[in-house]
Amino acid sequence: MQLRLLLLIPLLPAALAQTASNETLLWGAYRPNLYFGLRPRIPQSLMTGLMWFGTQDYQSFSKTRHTCEQNELDSYTWTEFDAREGGVQVLKDGLNNVKITTELLKVAGGENGGSWAARIKGEPLRPDAPSRISTIFYLGLEGIGGLEMETDEDDNGIDGPVKFSGNSAQLDDFTVRVVDGPDNEHVTSGPFYDDFKDRVGKTHFVGRPMAPGTIWQAKETILKTIVDFFQSKATTYQAPNYPDPSFLITLPDDVYSNSNLYAVQKTFDGPFQFDVFFESASAKQKLSSATLDQGIPALLEVYNKRFEAALPYPADYPAEKRQSLEAFSKAVTSNLIGGIGYFYGTSLVDRKFSYEWDEDEDAPPVDESEKGAKLTEPKALLTATPSRSFFPRGFYWDEGFHLLHIGQYDNDLSLEILRDWIGLIDENGWVGREQILGEEARSKVPQEFQTQVPNYANPPTLAMAVTAFIERFKAHQAAAGISEQDLGMGMGAAQAALGIELPKDVIDSAHNQHLNSPELAFSFLKSIYVPLKRHYDWFRRTQRGQIKQYGRTARSRTEAYRWRGRSEQHVLTSGMDDYPRGPPHAGELHLDLISWMGFFTRTMKDIATFIDEKDDAAAFSEIEKAIIGNIEDLHWNEEEKMYCDADINEDEESYHVCNKGYLSLFPFLHSLLPADSPHLGAILDLMRDPEHLWSPYGLRSLSASHPEFGKGENYWKGPIWIQMNYLALSALHKTYAAQEGPYQAKAKEIYKELRQNVVNNVVKEYERTGYTWEQYDPLTGEGKRSHPFTGWTSMTALILAEKY
Repeated sequence: MQLRLLLLIPLLPAALAQTASNETLLWGAYRPNLYFGLRPRIPQSLMTGLMWFGTQDYQSFSKTRHTCEQNELDSYTWTEFDAREGGVQVLKDGLNNVKITTELLKVAGGENGGSWAARIKGEPLRPDAPSRISTIFYLGLEGIGGLEMETDEDDNGIDGPVKFSGNSAQLDDFTVRVVDGPDNEHVTSGPFYDDFKDRVGKTHFVGRPMAPGTIWQAKETILKTIVDFFQSKATTYQAPNYPDPSFLITLPDDVYSNSNLYAVQKTFDGPFQFDVFFESASAKQKLSSATLDQGIPALLEVYNKRFEAALPYPADYPAEKRQSLEAFSKAVTSNLIGGIGYFYGTSLVDRKFSYEWDEDEDAPPVDESEKGAKLTEPKALLTATPSRSFFPRGFYWDEGFHLLHIGQYDNDLSLEILRDWIGLIDENGWVGREQILGEEARSKVPQEFQTQVPNYANPPTLAMAVTAFIERFKAHQAAAGISEQDLGMGMGAAQAALGIELPKDVIDSAHNQHLNSPELAFSFLKSIYVPLKRHYDWFRRTQRGQIKQYGRTARSRTEAYRWRGRSEQHVLTSGMDDYPRGPPHAGELHLDLISWMGFFTRTMKDIATFIDEKDDAAAFSEIEKAIIGNIEDLHWNEEEKMYCDADINEDEESYHVCNKGYLSLFPFLHSLLPADSPHLGAILDLMRDPEHLWSPYGLRSLSASHPEFGKGENYWKGPIWIQMNYLALSALHKTYAAQEGPYQAKAKEIYKELRQNVVNNVVKEYERTGYTWEQYDPLTGEGKRSHPFTGWTSMTALILAEKY
């Protein structure tokens, strides 16, 4: 018995940390595709959302705000947001002349993720113009449990608070209350006011039963009840002499039997405010407006101190810019974290699709019955999203970059997300490029992009999140005066460091448990090692390229790679969709993929070393050397003085495909070249040349002198991408400007200027447009394509703070 307890002791911290995360991260703004929507990380549970429209005319109802849409609002921004505590979001709706602020405060306590309070308030954007807003807050429950309105129904609406009670398997008993603010005004005059005066100023409501899995379609159901009510009353009047819209565009004030969707509507004239309180019965704490009055300022005070410590304002930027740049950094960081979503549902997978150049001649015949897209078993995922309006779902290619940023502010949140992504790795080692889980997620994706194929990869950016965690852990421990020798790195870090007490000034129990605790760090890395290694082996097995078949000379006969799943014009799997490549061929080799595999191998070596897998670490070290050698042997073109893809011509001979752009930089971007590499000078010259990649706004994706620059789809044929600039700046800052070598001074110079160019342009466009953008014009610096794009573009905050 005593031995068994001793064996369990190392597992206790991990179990306790997981429990703590479940409590602080259970509830959140995990419906990022909505302007404001809350739900817990429970597959079938309570979901809430906010809608609004203007009542200045009847046309505004057809433009009801609910889901995030491009070009609908002037801007919407979480100005401060902490996933564990809450935050503040500002939404500017010029059409309806209103600025809506949503404040969220999470209140810990109890056994079911605690309670929360939300305040929705509005004020005119233009004080001299009317601002007449109707808001609808809804809540719906799916799965086992019940939800009902406790407040007595009234055909003319409800005076005072509206209360709902419910229960579910994982939330147990709870209540939801909607409470008016103290100074709200309502429309009290207008055509046919006397016909509706008994309904004016009251909260209107509706309750309807919804089929399982359809709460996400609440908007259509709720708005239909308003249309039906309007039609039932409008026949009394003759167009165009209708009553004031605020009187007639209302919920019908009725509840059907077995309702599991409820909505409450409030209509205002001028500034307004109302509060929503979710109270878990297990918390035993009554929430009130005073909770928000006191809690939001306290939250912001703590948030600002934490943010300043995590992403400090740089000493080399002018003091007069501090306020605006800090506001920018907080907003993009908050939008990234506020854009985290929880998804649960099935995926579409076609296990038998392949292009002709991907087919294996020795493979067994394909069973025709297995062809085509099939629904998988449902899975759950906590993930950041690139764009709440255009890409509100999980992307593997993006997520590693997201986690670099999230981890800098909240280390343990980044690990919680990473754990979910690692959990998606299947028994063969595959992870889908896009995680389109469930019908709500699929509703935002064109049909041709919905199906995933298990032979297709994406850049293994999750490796970056692992490496970043190990680096943060070592830096955190060093700040506490604990050396790697003290930790016993490579000898079971957790066991060797048991009993070490960290100084209180480096302890943040909610956000950084895994940085403060060597045993937690060890336990986490141990838990992800086997599936991550399976994923790594999948890459080496399924994306391997051919060397000896085409007479290529290389020091390693195994380390060569190519992306499967490319089409004639696109290599979507690479992440750089329309970047120029050679024609598809089974013998082509891709420089970016072998570089990613070099980085992935280095990560596996680091994690194996950390958890004391000595044999594996030695094997990874040898593979890393072989990859670096083969990058030189297979991809360096001495005539062009650049790294290139390789392809096969009509005579079945290997040749280089050299297109100057991001692709040419990949060995440099991943610091796979030594600081004294004879090729480094040519790479730096290519980067700094304004005829090719250099611009006043950042590095271009394709040379301005390339014949395809700006042509066709023009996605990766010139536009500036911030995550690629981040990789270049990181390599310069951490490796080539930091280490002695013949090009150290030049690397320092390029780093300083490139950093300034990227930061200045992204901030300029943010202040000009109210948004960060997916990409930036390579000639003018203007933001382009989807917005807000607070995925990897938000890494500008890391660049500003020099957190690489």
